[in-house]
Amino acid sequence: MNAIEVNMIAELQESLKKHSNIQENLSRESLITQAVENKEAVLTKNGSLATWTPPHSTGRSPKDTYIVRNPESELNIDWSSANNIAMNPQTFSMIFEDALKMIDEKETVYTTDRVIGADSKYALPVKTITDKSLSQVFIDNMFRPVPNDLDKSIFANDEFHLIALPNNKLNKDRYKGLVRELPNGETSDICVVVDFDQKIGIVIGSSYMGAMKKLMFTVMNYYLPFKGVLPLHCSANEGKNGDSALLLGLSGTGKTTLSADPNRALLGDDEHGWSDDGIFNFENGCYAKMIDIKPENEPEIYEAVMHEDDYTKHGAIIENAMIYPNGELDFFDDRFTPNSRASYPLNFLKNIKESSTAGNPNTILFLTADAYGILPPISKLTKEQAMLWFLMGYTSKLAGTETGVTEPQATFSRFFGQPFMPCNPNIYAEMLGEKMEKHNTNVFLINTGWSGGSYGTGSRIKLKYTRAMVDAALNGKLNDVEYTEDKLFHVNIPAVCENVPTEILNPINTWENKEDYKNTAEKLAKKFSVDFDKSYGKQNIPEDIVSQCPGK
Repeated sequence: MNAIEVNMIAELQESLKKHSNIQENLSRESLITQAVENKEAVLTKNGSLATWTPPHSTGRSPKDTYIVRNPESELNIDWSSANNIAMNPQTFSMIFEDALKMIDEKETVYTTDRVIGADSKYALPVKTITDKSLSQVFIDNMFRPVPNDLDKSIFANDEFHLIALPNNKLNKDRYKGLVRELPNGETSDICVVVDFDQKIGIVIGSSYMGAMKKLMFTVMNYYLPFKGVLPLHCSANEGKNGDSALLLGLSGTGKTTLSADPNRALLGDDEHGWSDDGIFNFENGCYAKMIDIKPENEPEIYEAVMHEDDYTKHGAIIENAMIYPNGELDFFDDRFTPNSRASYPLNFLKNIKESSTAGNPNTILFLTADAYGILPPISKLTKEQAMLWFLMGYTSKLAGTETGVTEPQATFSRFFGQPFMPCNPNIYAEMLGEKMEKHNTNVFLINTGWSGGSYGTGSRIKLKYTRAMVDAALNGKLNDVEYTEDKLFHVNIPAVCENVPTEILNPINTWENKEDYKNTAEKLAKKFSVDFDKSYGKQNIPEDIVSQCPGK
């Protein structure tokens, strides 16, 4: 620890000691009760908590999210990534001092001690300081209890401090020219900022609860690679024989649906680490999208949120969903936001592995929803190909989802989680390749999108076929089949797959007009090549990986 860090943490601790009403590590029941009594949430008919944020806080605020640019860590961070917005240490010091004043003025302050990471060896202790009891219910849902053997952790003496003041605002005059300028010329009064070196994160002005979760995910994604652990934005599950799998994919690719497998126990749905010992969930809970949820389609999630219980024992938080005066919810009303969410502990689900840990993954699935209808429904990737597709993080938006969008739009998010992966890209990609090789892990690309043509012409690949392909990949049934390389996209297509019609495995077979397929394929490959050059042209990516980029 440097002297500045010691002084800043000491200053925070001293400030808390002087406060007249610190509520420290209250029970879950007490936090829930106070959240209701303080009118931070209302009760639904089934006993869960409902809350709403101001319109500016219905989701993350990426343009108000910063990383402090310190001399100690700046060379580890990819500042060319649009999501890594630098803040100078002097501005952070101002924000920290203002946060202390805000805390001092609060009638009540709640603090909790939790950890991020199910494996005690890598558990990061986190003290959360906030004036909202509902924020601490969210923390109780999402962060893990402190284990008895925390002293084993490589982070045992490196506690992180998270300050969350969702209803406060930055002083616009004080921060003019130091934080984001809004389109109307005013200064933003929101900040979500992390200082990796001083081990402090601050959220001011954002009521979106996911801001706290994603800030800590970013922290782990920065710290862990330097400890030999690959952090991943993914879900994870384990088969009955102890074989584990990771599923990576952006929104709309089927990650939640495919990881909820009745024959496999869920470790977690969003954030995991891969160490030499195996994989482990970072979290204690789930933060699920609720828009359009149906019990028949997502029975586990629906039951976790909507089961009936005494409200002091429930504690699921439903954020920004429509509710009627009688306490009933309408998850199909998106007028306020399509990003309604629910936070709940993992143990609200039935088919979970309580330890949230497993051995090294046998299989990794990269999920993409290709609305161009070009990618095969399943393909196997070599180490270099996997590193390339990991760098690209491809999926596509559908035509018609935004005004003026008349054809699918290619979307690239490095490592399937670009906003939360701050380090230089070679760090994550090289770790994936090394771990694949060391543990003999198979990687498959699963296209859950379109076949027989692009969106509007073709049709979505049937879920029963996707499930059959996932099962075949996980059960080793694709290990010994013949493969043919797609020379344009550099993926390997299996000749057969159990319970899947052979003709759909090679996408060109499903297109009526083969010339249209070839033209569309060339267009999509070009998008890969252009984005790769833009994102990684100056990153010194090894040639054996560059050569696997579509269009290269």
